[in-house]
Amino acid sequence: MQTKLRLADFIRAEIEPILQDWEAFAKTIFHARHMGRTGLRDHAREMLLEIADDLDSRQSESEQAAKSKGFEPEDGEESWAEVHGGDRQTSGFSVVETVSEFRALRASVVSHWTKAYPTIAGEQLEDLTRFHEAIDQAVAESLEQYTTVKEMETRLFGAILVASPDPIYVLDLEGRFIYANKATADLFALQPEAIIGKTTFELGFSFASDFQRNLEKVIAEQSTYRGKFVHTFASGQGERFEYLLAPVLDEHRHTEATVCIFRDITEQALAEEKVWHNAHHDLLTGLPNRRLFLDRLEQEVKHAKRSSLPLALLFMDLDGFKEVNDSLGHEAGDRVLCDVAERLADCVREDDTVARLGGDEFTVILTAAKRREDVEHVAQTIIDALAMPFQTAQQLVQISASVGISFYPQDASSPVALLKTADQAMYNAKESGSNRMCFYGTSDKTDGHLS
Repeated sequence: MQTKLRLADFIRAEIEPILQDWEAFAKTIFHARHMGRTGLRDHAREMLLEIADDLDSRQSESEQAAKSKGFEPEDGEESWAEVHGGDRQTSGFSVVETVSEFRALRASVVSHWTKAYPTIAGEQLEDLTRFHEAIDQAVAESLEQYTTVKEMETRLFGAILVASPDPIYVLDLEGRFIYANKATADLFALQPEAIIGKTTFELGFSFASDFQRNLEKVIAEQSTYRGKFVHTFASGQGERFEYLLAPVLDEHRHTEATVCIFRDITEQALAEEKVWHNAHHDLLTGLPNRRLFLDRLEQEVKHAKRSSLPLALLFMDLDGFKEVNDSLGHEAGDRVLCDVAERLADCVREDDTVARLGGDEFTVILTAAKRREDVEHVAQTIIDALAMPFQTAQQLVQISASVGISFYPQDASSPVALLKTADQAMYNAKESGSNRMCFYGTSDKTDGHLS
């Protein structure tokens, strides 16, 4: 006849198959899927052994009554159930997921126990009753610790939100504010009650359309999004901002809200723009430098190729500038160069590009130059403008300009070749008397349509 083991001894003897069943269930819990075997098993193993020890101990009627209600005298030491509750909270488990682990542990033990002993009576029935009470006690201890850790985390998180210099807020699925920290209220220059329940549209923010579109994408795809916008809030704080949108998921992996963090990047953005501007513009005249000019020329050639529209490039060299610079000094020369830049800009359209390549060399990109006579007119306007006297601190000075002109695609099919042909045309103009223009490949001013 089979000797019936007490439940405590049975748990110790069969702990491995019990844990195998337990582990199979645990892996169906979302937050447990990526946990290692040790993380899944340690708490369950130690709790089972703790329960087995408890089943072996004598228990008074009052202790049994207390345990049946989920209470047990404090011994000053943290139980494995309490360790479990704190760990599961910090691991992101929900209350339902945490309790379900105990249900599965109970089910695994009872299943193995009843399979081994279909008929239970006497001490074994008492053991089973005490086992259920011990599981209930473990649930109570675990949830109490879970709640304690959760409340502390909530307090800490609340303190972080209040102290954060970055605006942080939460939006519902309709894009309405359901939480806003102090930094948000300060940035918007609104009381929290004036923010909660409103959308960015209702608050009159200029970035609302793009923001709402990105918010809907985050909700639908359950992905994060980083964006930027330019806006001046009523508080006057900042101008350039970046923001992060992230979905808040419930225990069923459904998006229930979205959290957003703003960051003022005005100072950083302006500094970056200044660095970029200085790297791409002539520090004296403020015109695009050679680097930016070549980039613009490449883009305009690509556009001209796509649109089948011609493009004209003017290359200019100042006549007589060296004498002004040598006789009156660099300060006077710099003043003349700045005035040249202003006059050139006044001679062309806003969409055209005026650049200083260095020294006294300037270029102009004329887009959609359909008529040769139109380009010639612009060139003559430039020659006439630069022939007017320039005022320096000492006296009026007179200079002129030699202008070389080439066309895409007639004279060259690449940016580098186009610049080279315009440069060659400029030298032809200078050699033929200065203060004049010259089209590439010819020294006359033949009128006519460009094809």
